[in-house]
Amino acid sequence: MSKTILITGAGSGFGKGAAIGMAKNGHSIIATTQVSSQVTPLREEVAALGLSDKIRVERLDLTDPYDIAQAQSWDFDVLWNNAGMGEAGPVWEIPIELVRKNYEVNVFLPLVLTQGVVQKWVRQGKKGKVVFTSSMGGLFTPANWGTYVSTKHALESIAEALQQELGPYGIKVQTINPGAYYTGYNETMADNPFRWLDDSKHFTKRADLRKAFDDFFATPEGRMDPQEMIDRMIEIVPADTGKFRNVVPKKIEDMLKQHQLAAWDNQI
Repeated sequence: MSKTILITGAGSGFGKGAAIGMAKNGHSIIATTQVSSQVTPLREEVAALGLSDKIRVERLDLTDPYDIAQAQSWDFDVLWNNAGMGEAGPVWEIPIELVRKNYEVNVFLPLVLTQGVVQKWVRQGKKGKVVFTSSMGGLFTPANWGTYVSTKHALESIAEALQQELGPYGIKVQTINPGAYYTGYNETMADNPFRWLDDSKHFTKRADLRKAFDDFFATPEGRMDPQEMIDRMIEIVPADTGKFRNVVPKKIEDMLKQHQLAAWDNQI
């Protein structure tokens, strides 16, 4: 059955690819971008694809309360909280204001949007669905990624609580947990520490951190084709049934399960 789906962070990457794919499958999409300058190019791309009747492009900057209020007034069946940003670098040295900013964008503001939407649905008796783009990092914590992945850990808890709280109202909740797909998102995040990391002030050296990131992105696990994830998102987001947590690819799901089992024997 055709759904109307609101997507945050649809200006690029997973959100954009899945928006186009779901529209081609007959769903009506409200594709939102944080940056105003992304709106017109995306509208033009949608028109060129012949999808203007299926994809409506709007600005939704989560840091703008008026944008959030406007979005909460729209009518849709699925809210996909896909927008996010990431701060990387050693947790013991990262400026605390950057940690706060990462939580504001990835946790607090999506929760503000979601609260308004689901409260409206409950008042209306609408049986909608909320999807959160989490991460493989919502289920484990590699060194130098702790700030970003801790926001995804928080989203996992929020989503799990929402699933229990909203189930009696017929509102479904899911997470999607991508591996390190090569969309440019992780690569850009890896650049962020170098705007504050200073060899004259910090114990972590710039060259050492750069090498650690470069070594990871040189592995097959650091450069996976994002189309695999987009294809799964196109299936998962509009679906009425499915798993609460959706880790892709399967080899990452298996790795995370092993990591979580091993955590019980982790020694200090």
